[in-house]
Amino acid sequence: MTHPDLAAMRESYTLSGLSVEDLAPDWTTQFERWIAQAVSAGITEPNAMVVATAGADGHPASRTVLAKEVSAAGVVFYTNYDSAKSRALTENPWASATFPWYPLQRQIHVRGSVRRVEPERTAAYWAQRPRGSQLGAWASPQSEVVPDREVLEARQTELEREFEGRDIPVPPHWGGWLIEPETVEFWQGRVARLHDRLRYRRAGSAWLVERLAP
Repeated sequence: MTHPDLAAMRESYTLSGLSVEDLAPDWTTQFERWIAQAVSAGITEPNAMVVATAGADGHPASRTVLAKEVSAAGVVFYTNYDSAKSRALTENPWASATFPWYPLQRQIHVRGSVRRVEPERTAAYWAQRPRGSQLGAWASPQSEVVPDREVLEARQTELEREFEGRDIPVPPHWGGWLIEPETVEFWQGRVARLHDRLRYRRAGSAWLVERLAP
């Protein structure tokens, strides 16, 4: 078979530029602008972000999760607290998250410390989840080895019977993480790989805006 030539693959980024004058006065407003444009452009799951962690052993890992809240406090996502990512975040409470909006030739990078969100905040979000997703959170021993898919589906069916006719409570092993940003970078692709990279960096109670070399 013919293998694709990875070295020859390249796109010329010509859609837009990004200057300091373009930026909102704070990173959250700028984020809201860009995600609204991603939604308008029909980006699939525009709230999807790649979260990178490293545990006590220093070994990095990344995976895609869904951001469920963005505010001045930071970015919130929900997961199993027994999962590999949660174990890493407990051992080393720092994370990086990237929103990759390739059709718009844009990315946002959020980097900072993390902490668990309050149980009542988790409960409020949990109440909005589809019932199937709630059952899935109970059924899946996330990141553990399982013999086959049938084990998971059987557990899901068992839980459907167990919770039939009543609300499903939040599992004790499930909840939210808040990434509290130290930096938030807005990346816009440009011609000849001279991309625009503008970063908000926390400096005490203020935020500085810096241009980074591509």
